[in-house]
Amino acid sequence: MNKNLIIRNVRPLGGDLSDILIREGRIVSISSGIQTEEDVAVEDGDGAIALPGLIEAHTHLDKSLLGMGWRPHQAGPSLKDKIDTERRLKKEWDIDPVRQSARQVVQSLGYGSTIIRSHVDVDPDIGLEGFQGVAETRREYREAIDIQIVVFPQSGLMSCPGTLELMDEALENGADVIGGLDPCGIDRDPKGQLDAIFHLAEKHGKPIDIHLHEPDELGAFSMEMIVERTRAHGMQGKVVISHAFCLGMADRMRAHGLVERLADENIAIVTVATPSRPVPAAAELREAGVTLCAGSDGIRDTWAPYGNGDMLERAMLLGLRNNFRNDSEIEYALWACTHGGAKMMGIPDYGLAEGCTGDVVLVEAETVAQAVVDRPSRLLVVKRGLIVARNGAALIETP
Repeated sequence: MNKNLIIRNVRPLGGDLSDILIREGRIVSISSGIQTEEDVAVEDGDGAIALPGLIEAHTHLDKSLLGMGWRPHQAGPSLKDKIDTERRLKKEWDIDPVRQSARQVVQSLGYGSTIIRSHVDVDPDIGLEGFQGVAETRREYREAIDIQIVVFPQSGLMSCPGTLELMDEALENGADVIGGLDPCGIDRDPKGQLDAIFHLAEKHGKPIDIHLHEPDELGAFSMEMIVERTRAHGMQGKVVISHAFCLGMADRMRAHGLVERLADENIAIVTVATPSRPVPAAAELREAGVTLCAGSDGIRDTWAPYGNGDMLERAMLLGLRNNFRNDSEIEYALWACTHGGAKMMGIPDYGLAEGCTGDVVLVEAETVAQAVVDRPSRLLVVKRGLIVARNGAALIETP
């Protein structure tokens, strides 16, 4: 496949009109009037804005119901209700992780995502089926998208014997990240869960990404334990807390103190900017130097009927949730869905600059802020110099 490409007449991040030359999957030049070469394909951007490939930093590829028809929501309001309902419906509805993860990947490509981090459930009931399914999708679509897999103890770790051993096996067989979930609320054993997770991290040399739905002081307690272990194990820059609803607590002085501790240990935060729960204040994180990134979470699954994988829409939701109105604030919301995700995931050579990987998305807009607000169709999506989507549709067949 030809990974040599010139994209002419585009405005990188809304700047001056330029050409982007990609050779062997990397950007080698961004300037005006680049000479055409015989072995290089040519695309005319016609004045469109060029963005770096969008990054879906938190989703669940093994759970989507895309392509399965409308399924009325059945789960109750509590976290346990959602987990139990999902376990039942996974079998009743044949939510095949290979097929469903591929469907979500194809849809995300059409929206311009070129990198995804997916949490994948592991427990004694389903074994490694979810991990193996998403790993197969990762192999099948490796030319079009990069996927990081987080092994995730959705049903609990200490409270669900056998899960730790399965996570260990998945890490031996290609999983990228160690997941965790509500050390107090799910396992009721925060010391046990966090000790086990950090032990796996040391054993395999892998980073950590912990779901923390716990609110207010309970979440603050768990967060402090995560911070302490990050410092004790020397894992600065390798630990992520997803959701972190406790940072949206009413006691802003307490929340600010937690943010300062996150900054001290270089712990990143992932948000989905949900309107239904208190969420971290993006401006406070930015001011403190805490890396913020964003994701869609579940997309059309048994947990909720919402979501489509459009990270420009997620940037808009992040802006709305944080009352961002100025162009610079809206641009920061997009930063969280691009550079923030790349920084959190440890993606090297990311961005629109010479030497970076050739992941480029074209949108028609006057400014970057307008692209976030309007969410126009993605005119072109390029992965390492290879065109993978055009006019909002992936150039890969949906299974």
